[in-house]
Amino acid sequence: MKINVMTLFPDIFDSYIGESMMKKAVDNNILDVKVYNIRDFSENKHKKVDDYPFGGGAGMVMTAQPILSTYKHIIEENKLKNPRVIYLSPKGKTFTQDMAKDLSKEDDIIFLCGHYEGIDQRVIDMIVTDELSIGDYVLTGGELPALVMIDSISRLIPGVLNKTESYEDESFEGDLLEYPQYTRPREYEGYEVPEVILSGNHQKIELWRKEESQKITKERRPDLWSKYVEKHPPETAKKNRRRKRKNKRLD
Repeated sequence: MKINVMTLFPDIFDSYIGESMMKKAVDNNILDVKVYNIRDFSENKHKKVDDYPFGGGAGMVMTAQPILSTYKHIIEENKLKNPRVIYLSPKGKTFTQDMAKDLSKEDDIIFLCGHYEGIDQRVIDMIVTDELSIGDYVLTGGELPALVMIDSISRLIPGVLNKTESYEDESFEGDLLEYPQYTRPREYEGYEVPEVILSGNHQKIELWRKEESQKITKERRPDLWSKYVEKHPPETAKKNRRRKRKNKRLD
């Protein structure tokens, strides 16, 4: 996958992309990440990239020209055709694991990091395919959300993680949060590892993990729990629905 980032602060990306899983993916040519400084493409003699908003209001707005010139350069340099262009914005749809899976199948993605009070709407209308947010709060710029999404998307690409199982049992898979994890020692400062996961009985361990995932999800994320119950209704609810369908046929 090729990822191109448009930003006013390219140095923010260097340290993260150059470490751990991301670095390995880049070194193994699984991932190609290029970061472009929008300011470099400004036609203003002072390399200015923002201006006052029409209609008044606080703050400044990023102007269209530097962003669109950066975009055109990326398209030409990388010979891209109709790439996904993601603008990081608190107004966007909330990013989810399902979105990460969808985006991990793309060949090319461009991230547009806004700053100040945002960017000229005409840029969004012209080139943006997805306006996304990582949560209901406001950040100074789009760089951190872009890194969050790059990490989340990249780890789903085959070969980035050592094994597929590394993410198949994680939180949000199947609308459940992940079960608790333990490692050595068996006892630490009075806290012991649950006996069931030391039993060697894999059937009991899997049942315990599922029950723990269900309990944690129900307590902490009732929104996810509702989705899970809808897809996996209790056996009594299934029986009631079957009984209703049967009665309708008899009627």
